[in-house]
Amino acid sequence: MAFVLPSFAGSGAERVLLNLLTGVLDRGANARLIAFTPDGPLRPQVPDASAPIILHRPRLRSAIVPLVRTLRQLRPGAVFSTLGYVNLALAAARPWLHRDTRLVLREANLPSLSLPNTPWPVAFRLGYRRLYPRADLVLATSDRMAQEFRRDFGLSAERLAILPNPVDVGTIRSAAASSVRHPGPGLRFVAVGRLVHQKGFDRLIPTMGQLPETTHLTILGDGPDREALAGLVAEADLAERITFAGYRADAPRFLAGADALLLPSRWEGMPNAALEALACGTPVIATPEAGGLAEVAAETNGGAVVLAKAGDVFAATAASMSPRADAGLRASLLPGRYDRAAVVDAFLRMVAGDGR
Repeated sequence: MAFVLPSFAGSGAERVLLNLLTGVLDRGANARLIAFTPDGPLRPQVPDASAPIILHRPRLRSAIVPLVRTLRQLRPGAVFSTLGYVNLALAAARPWLHRDTRLVLREANLPSLSLPNTPWPVAFRLGYRRLYPRADLVLATSDRMAQEFRRDFGLSAERLAILPNPVDVGTIRSAAASSVRHPGPGLRFVAVGRLVHQKGFDRLIPTMGQLPETTHLTILGDGPDREALAGLVAEADLAERITFAGYRADAPRFLAGADALLLPSRWEGMPNAALEALACGTPVIATPEAGGLAEVAAETNGGAVVLAKAGDVFAATAASMSPRADAGLRASLLPGRYDRAAVVDAFLRMVAGDGR
């Protein structure tokens, strides 16, 4: 198998692919990683056994020809990609791949919410409708996403499957054993993600002003909007109540110490931060736009995941939480089907065409 990534950026799509790659290699399967560039904070998580091939082409337009050439040389049984624009490029290049190479595409975000926010929404929608059916298999992260692919892009049931995000629960809980909690009384919240428009931190910051003054929020992540978000914090006079901690490889420690993970996203597929918080026993407050989390909420009887509209409702929901009484690691709230071992087994069956 060949796994394709533009870079080792710290977003959820890259984390999912590397998780699947690691699990596939652990099964003894032959898998290679192809990346456009070696840059990004997740580079240390790349398994050596994947013998990564770096194209040294940071942009898709310069990487696509070397990528297709490399795939033709490797002649893998399957090619796997999980970022929309790379998926479209691979689907467009399908005629130049070997006929016995299966093309497996995973969608990372809900198209109905993410495509309107692309630079060329009409072109992307047309690309999804015309090109995604060229894939041998399209993997959705939730039933909600699968329904969109059937309804909006005419994808047949034979080419569509639902694959949960893989979560390495054991490793996460081991890393979370020594939890981190901001000192002092009051509620302690954590938010995790790249500092970009999609993640909605700009609408979370005003929410903090509606909560008791003892409440504190730690934001884990980095990105191009950091300076603008820091400006919003300063304007709202919340510098003492909101901390930007940057990208942290030990994020599970912060999740384990929080009273809840706050997820104000404008669009998602199935947010990894929420699944990892649940694995640490930490409940999640998320906007309804945050992908397929409603399905997770149903599996956990609604207590572990609460969906709340951004703004006053979100603030009231956060304020209703109670500060945790102890610092010990709580029991996992994550449904078992998200455990990496189970997901990798299902993934290998799907890629081989042995079932959904």
